[in-house]
Amino acid sequence: MVRIPASVRSSPSFLQSPVPHLSNRPIRIRPRRPTLSGDIPAARPTTLRPPQPPRRGISSRVGGAALPHPRTEGIGLLRFNTLPREDALATLLSCCGSRRWAERVAAHRPYPDPESLLAAADEACYDLTAAELDEALAEESLSPQPLVGARGPGTLAAHTALRAAHAEYERRFRHVFVICLDGYRDEELLDQVLSGIRTRLGNEPDEERAVAADELRRLTRGRLARLMASGS
Repeated sequence: MVRIPASVRSSPSFLQSPVPHLSNRPIRIRPRRPTLSGDIPAARPTTLRPPQPPRRGISSRVGGAALPHPRTEGIGLLRFNTLPREDALATLLSCCGSRRWAERVAAHRPYPDPESLLAAADEACYDLTAAELDEALAEESLSPQPLVGARGPGTLAAHTALRAAHAEYERRFRHVFVICLDGYRDEELLDQVLSGIRTRLGNEPDEERAVAADELRRLTRGRLARLMASGS
């Protein structure tokens, strides 16, 4: 039993303080289990999951277009033809975000040559319904980034104008701006994108939707061609 001195019991601060509830039950402290090495692990700090990058966008290099697009390792036609179905679908979805498009192209494997595969991809793109086109456009990147090769005076102002144009485009048409830049040099990309988006902002919604669908088809074809050509 703990004895409290009379001088402390009679002090005003002691009389006014709340008395904690005391229990006669002994307090059991459960020891922490040691690891296999004999050490007791320290408490793990709370960690936050890192932000996930967009799953896919538009390539910013020659042979691609205006927004970032994560590179997919080339696999080649022979390997593509023999991939398990889900792996083949994942490969195709890295080129176009429509699930039905990917399923149609995967279902016709094996392809005898890259041209047959590209022809099937084009045909499936032409047959996209409005909802499937929306699905594919929604999978494109929503975060425009500086184009590869864009350097020199006026570049910062041009990128500022490009971001403003992207925002206005998405406000007007309710989907991201897509454009295929296959065949252009790095130093030409920024001018081509700025010119293209400014011109297309003047389109009517139905007209622009048709243009965007064809640009998406061209983007898909280019991505797929590079994916097949870069493998062994």
